[in-house]
Amino acid sequence: MVRPLLIFSCSSPRLTSNFCIQNMAGFLDNIEPLKQTALAEFNVAADLAALEQTKGAWIGPNGRFTALMKQLGTLSKEEKPAAGKLINAAKTELEAALLARREELELKAALPKEPTDFTLPGRRRALGKLHPLTQVADDIVRAFRKIGFAVADGPEIEDEYHCFDALNTPADHPARDSQDTFYLHTTDKRLLRTHTSSVQIRVMAKQPPPVRIIVPGRVYRRDNADATHNPTFHQIEGLYVDKNVTVGDLKGTVEFVFRELMGSDVKIRFRPHYFSYTEPSYEIDFTNALVKKMGKDWLEIAGCGMVHPQVFETVGYDAEVWTGWAFGFGIERIAMLRYGINDIRLFYENDMRFLKQF
Repeated sequence: MVRPLLIFSCSSPRLTSNFCIQNMAGFLDNIEPLKQTALAEFNVAADLAALEQTKGAWIGPNGRFTALMKQLGTLSKEEKPAAGKLINAAKTELEAALLARREELELKAALPKEPTDFTLPGRRRALGKLHPLTQVADDIVRAFRKIGFAVADGPEIEDEYHCFDALNTPADHPARDSQDTFYLHTTDKRLLRTHTSSVQIRVMAKQPPPVRIIVPGRVYRRDNADATHNPTFHQIEGLYVDKNVTVGDLKGTVEFVFRELMGSDVKIRFRPHYFSYTEPSYEIDFTNALVKKMGKDWLEIAGCGMVHPQVFETVGYDAEVWTGWAFGFGIERIAMLRYGINDIRLFYENDMRFLKQF
């Protein structure tokens, strides 16, 4: 049982020295019993709520031990240091015991309610995989790197100069119409790039020839989403500029890349076409066993041509000294052919049943 605490002021002239010593001794005698009682109640607290309630009863603002600390003011100046030291030591011990008990109860609350066999094998986290479009893009980049091409990148938000003007696109070309292109601002004509050819302009404007780059990236066009079209898709373009570059170099590169991607039985043919930034221009058809299985003899896969002299003039290259070719194709188209997919929208629906197949 804790003895009642009786405190008298030793500064009173009616109190003798012996009485003050007994008073001080009585004050100190109360510290240890109070501390032990508090420790015992901390240890028997059944849960965190009970522990907080016990804490308030003992060392809270209105707690019993706090009340003892407030009695220090009744002691003389000579007695306060010794009493204060003992109280602080007891308080430190109580706070440490409170913290330890709280950690025990938190761990107990975190344990499973039902018995657990910790020797059972754990659940393995499913490892993610690259998206099929990323896999195809990586394979394309790998094929080009084998023949010395570097990867270039540029902004998806472009201006008309890099996206159209520098590529010799006429002012009245349908591609520049708001029905075909996503314009972000009607005044400065900022837009979402319609092809990655804009990066070719940026690269040539910054470095002298020779240039040998590929440019994979996301592009945007005002297409209604259906099985073969999507407003957002991916392109990869190649650019090679050097002395004495010919259409033969272009054809050899195209054949090498598509055989790397689609198999050694791929055959390529060029058909005359028109692009504003190449002259002459061609469309590329290819065939292999997969195309024939689809019931077709040839399938259009890419556009290409020799870089137009006007484009060289725009970026400051001498068209009498340098020649080059460029070609580009859609990454989705290659992925659909490779994996036998008949709807481009499947790449963007984030359906795990579809994505897990790759």
